[in-house]
Amino acid sequence: MWPVVLASASPRRRDLLRELVPEFTVDPADVDEDALTDDDPWVTAQRLAREKALAVRERHPDALVIGGDTVVALEGEAGWSQLAKPLDEADARRMLGLLSGRTHTVITGVCLVWPGGLSAFTEATRVTFKAMSEGEIGAYVATGEPMDKAGAYGFQGGARPFVERVEGSVSNVIGLPLERLEEALGALGRGLSRGR
Repeated sequence: MWPVVLASASPRRRDLLRELVPEFTVDPADVDEDALTDDDPWVTAQRLAREKALAVRERHPDALVIGGDTVVALEGEAGWSQLAKPLDEADARRMLGLLSGRTHTVITGVCLVWPGGLSAFTEATRVTFKAMSEGEIGAYVATGEPMDKAGAYGFQGGARPFVERVEGSVSNVIGLPLERLEEALGALGRGLSRGR
């Protein structure tokens, strides 16, 4: 019905979306992520996805724009800690040390904006890491893979052996909850069919 635009630079999100939408344009959003971060990681994920989608919609007013953002969150005594992309290798080692032997939550916010409408949701998956040695963490960080990923790891890449258990959507951990997105796209299509 409309051209589809993915408001994300993530190659993982692009590959996942291709499973549902064969043709789309990629136009990354430029938003101040720090300014949009909330103490609640669910709010952060949805707010970032929404602001990215709305920013890109300005350039594509006649398209269906899909924004997404993934937050890795670790619950502690003082509340939730949100692990963004690491600043450097030391920060990546610190994050992986925090995740080692513990369960964390991966929350992806998704926002769809189309002419005359907006829909947003979050999906959460619990991921448990096995205990990792400093050597394992150092070797993984040295590959460079963690540096552009929330929580400093790529589930679909070199960090897969660290994962002990996943409770929920695997595609959500990679960057886009395909099951929920497919439902949302289907509902959007049905609603538009009835409206015509």
